[in-house]
Amino acid sequence: MRTLIKNGRVIDPATNKDGIYDILIEDGIIVKVGEKLEDEADKVIDARDSWVVPGLIDIHVHLREPGFEHKETIKTGSESAAKGGFTTICTMPNTNPVIDSEYLVEYLNLKAQRDSVVNILPIGSITKGQKGEELANIGNMAKAGICGISEDGHTVMNAALYKKAMTYAKMFDLIVFAHCEDKSLVGKGVMNAGDRALSLGLAGISNDVEDVITARDILLAEKTGAKLHLCHISTEGSLRLLKRAKEDNIDVTAEICPHHFILSDEAINGFDTNFKMNPPLRSKFDVEALKQGLKDDVIEIIATDHAPHHYDEKNTTFDEAAFGIVGLETSVALTITELVDKGWITPKQMIEKMSLNPAKRLGIEKGTLKEGSVADVTIIDPKRAYKIDVNQFASKSKNSPFHNKEVKGMVTHTIVGGQVVYRVDSEI
Repeated sequence: MRTLIKNGRVIDPATNKDGIYDILIEDGIIVKVGEKLEDEADKVIDARDSWVVPGLIDIHVHLREPGFEHKETIKTGSESAAKGGFTTICTMPNTNPVIDSEYLVEYLNLKAQRDSVVNILPIGSITKGQKGEELANIGNMAKAGICGISEDGHTVMNAALYKKAMTYAKMFDLIVFAHCEDKSLVGKGVMNAGDRALSLGLAGISNDVEDVITARDILLAEKTGAKLHLCHISTEGSLRLLKRAKEDNIDVTAEICPHHFILSDEAINGFDTNFKMNPPLRSKFDVEALKQGLKDDVIEIIATDHAPHHYDEKNTTFDEAAFGIVGLETSVALTITELVDKGWITPKQMIEKMSLNPAKRLGIEKGTLKEGSVADVTIIDPKRAYKIDVNQFASKSKNSPFHNKEVKGMVTHTIVGGQVVYRVDSEI
């Protein structure tokens, strides 16, 4: 099977390509990249006026299966990823049962082989049942194929236990995905602590809830030599700690989610629970600092923290509603609209942060369109304008604060291993 992608603007930071090129794919491999290729092909895709980029990689996704299939499944989550332009996603372990053994990792891998239209890399739990009391068998999970460990949605508050987990992560060359939240400080908080919370009569979550654990985890990473990745950073304090850690040559990276570089706590009215997330939407000061961190490449990765919830879990009071929003199908458009089009980052930086840098951090042979690489490709029309409509999502869940937002930038094709798994003019 030969596919020829023609006339697109190829943006491939790994090879410093940014120009009009054609790409020939044969049997799932990119075999030729050049100008005005005339090779015969079974399928021709005209990518005129579009970006042709390495398949996007989301390093932080919740698929909910097993146990919470009413929110999302591997099938629907992978279809949502494909519609959003993602060819590889890393899945968090806070399912039911928690992904805390090699048997559950193997189960997840088998389900992914059967049901997923994109590549799935599982993340294992740090502790058994995510209870924070006893380490999971990290070595056996590593052999079964996890890419890292995390207590996402929770925090290992026992520093000695966490340090031991980092030591094992170092031993098995795994990433530690850190959910930075001090449980002793968060209390009953449901949104950012500040004037808005006071005016709405809602309990606040202060910045130090995140910053204290960020500092602890960086220090432990320095001591153990583990590869630390800070999930969904939201505060200016975390950004400063990250910058300092990099200056000290500590092996740490960080991600930011679109909602944290777009929205501040001023967007919250106290009624729309789609604005309730963890970490919470922070102050305008934090938002501006984080955008500058993206611009300066201190923050190397954009991820979604795709967190699907059933309608009933959000259709309640702000105090009682579940934390989290879906993000796979809005990330590209929000990043183009709010960062690229406004001059915060370049198209090249966007592709670095959404493909090349995640691939580098994961240590996988992806994130590039070079000849000989697996044909994971995303095609984006950066000028196509539309309104986000949650009712059109492939995800089972619709919990997004961006419904009806006018954006630019639509994924038109997602290609995984040479196979078109999504195109805009067709159902998945």
